Amino acid sequence: MAKKDKRKGKLKQKLTDKYRLVVLNEDTFEERFSLKLSRLNVFVLGGFFSILLVAGTILLIAFTPLKEYIPGYSSTTLKRKAANLTFEADSLKIKLAILENYTKALRPVLTGEIQPESIDSVQAEARHRFIDESELAATKEDSLFREKIESETLFSIEQNAKSNIKIVFFAPLNGTVSQSFDATSKHFAVDITAKTGTPIKATADGTVIFSGWTTETGYVIILKHAKDYISVYKHNGNLLKEQGDFVKSGEVIATVGSTGELSTGPHLHFELWNGGYTVNPTNFIDFK
Repeated sequence: MAKKDKRKGKLKQKLTDKYRLVVLNEDTFEERFSLKLSRLNVFVLGGFFSILLVAGTILLIAFTPLKEYIPGYSSTTLKRKAANLTFEADSLKIKLAILENYTKALRPVLTGEIQPESIDSVQAEARHRFIDESELAATKEDSLFREKIESETLFSIEQNAKSNIKIVFFAPLNGTVSQSFDATSKHFAVDITAKTGTPIKATADGTVIFSGWTTETGYVIILKHAKDYISVYKHNGNLLKEQGDFVKSGEVIATVGSTGELSTGPHLHFELWNGGYTVNPTNFIDFK
């Protein structure tokens, strides 16, 4: 026991013994610099500087382009090219599906399943079809009745029918509302989360006025409805309708995805506009 205590005392003495580091002029032996040190101080300072060196190296690699030179890390340019190739592959997939449908429609004619005689007979029947336009003309009684109605209402029948149209909006997607409409934070939409590939439906009858790709919001489709309403669907996985197509309420127009730089996961970013101003979709649609 005494030997152990003696050894510990010697070790402690060695660690705490003071030494003096002196720098002398070789010619004059004049003292230029001196520093008092101990073995314990040397170990502590050496460990501290080693930790700083390791931490600085990690930060330098993690937050600078130097990490691209380390095996296992991919460069930003490579990631950008991979994303562009993914988008191009999706576009080619859609074009391939259109081409397959077109080929499928032509196959019966090319394989002889539909005989040329039947096609010619249909065309000949269409050319020789006669419509008696005299039967389509309004009678005198119809004209008098129309004038009477217009004089009573002071509006034409077409204007009354157009003004009495009521739009009923339906939920474009069944899912969970992850973020509601908030004008203060400039979130003029409702975000609905769902699984990738879930069908997205038209909220009402309308015409597709835009169907394409944007960098921030990915695949986007926009519908024009009656009474100057516009619905916007962003971050889609695939677009199933093209610009100029007329769609019915509830018709599938796209699928859920997570495209675009601003997307954080599979969801639908749904906006509703009227007269050039954004409106809260929850005032017209029940998303539950």
